[in-house]
Amino acid sequence: MRKKVFIDTMGCQMNKSDTERMLGMLSCLGYDETKEPKDADLLMINTCSIRQLSEDKAFSELGTWGKWKREGKDIKIVLCGCVAQQKQKEVFHRAPYVDLVIGTHNVYQLPDLIKRIENGETHVCECPEKPYGENDIEIKRVKGVNAWIPITEGCNNFCTYCIVPYTRGRERSRASETIIKEAKDALAQGFKEITLLGQNVDSYGKDFKDREYRLADLLTELNALEGDFWIRFVTSYPTDITDNLIETAVKLDKVCEYFHIPMQSGSSEVLKKMNRRYNREEYAQIATKIRNLVPDVTITSDFIAGFPGETEEQFQETLTAMEELNLDYSNTAAYSPREKTVAAKWIDKFIPEDVKTERLKRLNDKNKECCLKSNKKYVGRELDVLIENFENHKGKNVITGRTRNNKIVHIPYDKDLTGEFVKVKITGAKTWYINGELINK
Repeated sequence: MRKKVFIDTMGCQMNKSDTERMLGMLSCLGYDETKEPKDADLLMINTCSIRQLSEDKAFSELGTWGKWKREGKDIKIVLCGCVAQQKQKEVFHRAPYVDLVIGTHNVYQLPDLIKRIENGETHVCECPEKPYGENDIEIKRVKGVNAWIPITEGCNNFCTYCIVPYTRGRERSRASETIIKEAKDALAQGFKEITLLGQNVDSYGKDFKDREYRLADLLTELNALEGDFWIRFVTSYPTDITDNLIETAVKLDKVCEYFHIPMQSGSSEVLKKMNRRYNREEYAQIATKIRNLVPDVTITSDFIAGFPGETEEQFQETLTAMEELNLDYSNTAAYSPREKTVAAKWIDKFIPEDVKTERLKRLNDKNKECCLKSNKKYVGRELDVLIENFENHKGKNVITGRTRNNKIVHIPYDKDLTGEFVKVKITGAKTWYINGELINK
């Protein structure tokens, strides 16, 4: 009889991709995924440590599972991901009921580690400082239309607020042959969109010693694959976006008109303290160049409110940057100090929590304004949409999809068209999505 595994995946798409790989390995060990933690024999959390809230949530969930274990439930508990890599053996002091702690560098060791705890070992901790080699494994992708494929891992930038270089390590590019094979497999399984992932996706290939092969080359090779599908790539670091990459994205018919380019602050002084390798003017030049060369492009960003030492005037520069650059959407967060990072040591410059909360509210309000303004541009136009979902919303059947430039579209329709490309006329705009109707379907 096959066992059940429940994995709670927190954080970014990179974590979701790691989970798909882990599910593939666990399937070979006799585990099937369940969405109900109480039905599981193996309980896992794939964690994110980008903010303290995520870490606290992970330990809260572990506490619930530990209670089940103390009450006699026969389960194994595993903590993996960035919090595991960061905390390592400290986890057992805070959560002694955890059986296995596995870091970000050795996901491919999971089968051997699971066998060890199945055979009775406890408090197993495997979090190597250097990456463990890749294996050719089955990937159990979440059913849908979009397949996430990591192409780089780690980051070399060491922004003063960011934990990624400490939990994910230095930048490493995956072999293009491996990426192409995963893309072919995903397309054969019926996926209609390939999203290339990396903490700094534009640096792909910089570390290759034997050849000159960059992201533009990978996009060109993927674009040549047979089939009707779209290609996206995230996340971009502003100064690593080359003219060649932009021109290649325009030239290739399957590459979507979408760039996610975190700015983090609109103040050049704050950007310098963040150890970002650009200022406000340089970011604006990059964004303007992309808009001039890529028709209907969507540019999204990330911003932090309340970075240590940020003045009200500097925060205002962030608000004006969002508006002046016509950013279509931004991920927002209040600054959260992370262990080992440089900014976490600037305690005397920390912004009071009530000030951070108030700034974040204003940041979110400005984000809403920008999103609605961006969405209104498309009312009355006809756009291609890839349908991702079919559901009943407030008594009406609705299909939901995305345009090439990553706009979410809601369309009233009584038939499930998930996975199909359709032509849609945009009839209205809301803050987070646009409304449309099918054309000649």
